[in-house]
Amino acid sequence: MKKETIEYALRTTWQQITNMYNEKALRYGGTMTMAFTLLSVDAEGTPSTTLGPKMGMESTSLSRLINTMEERGLISRKPNPEDGRGVLIYLTKKGKQKRDLSKKIVLEFNNGLEKKIDKRKIKNFYEVITAIKNQIEEEQALNYF
Repeated sequence: MKKETIEYALRTTWQQITNMYNEKALRYGGTMTMAFTLLSVDAEGTPSTTLGPKMGMESTSLSRLINTMEERGLISRKPNPEDGRGVLIYLTKKGKQKRDLSKKIVLEFNNGLEKKIDKRKIKNFYEVITAIKNQIEEEQALNYF
């Protein structure tokens, strides 16, 4: 039964993707989560409060990650000029270099897939993923009432 469910296919595939990216990231002294964070920070700074939801992370895990990345010189934190209570996350020069590397690795993987998979099938894949996300949102909305 487990191989017949969409959840099983998604979970096992995502685990393989995670393992692949973590192996690549380790070669450069990082993790997939660090790379994803670097790719999620905007050039004009990203409020720390929006980074967690953007990445699907809990605040305690995100705090540890941000601390580690700051210690490694990948990001810096500055007060948000529009909200004195908030903090903006910026990439350092080293962080920008690592982001460029992360982007290159992700694009190489995606380009490899696009060479092997028909464009129509890729379009269908995105339609299916959107339907799954919509179903999840509907399920979550039902749980709030």
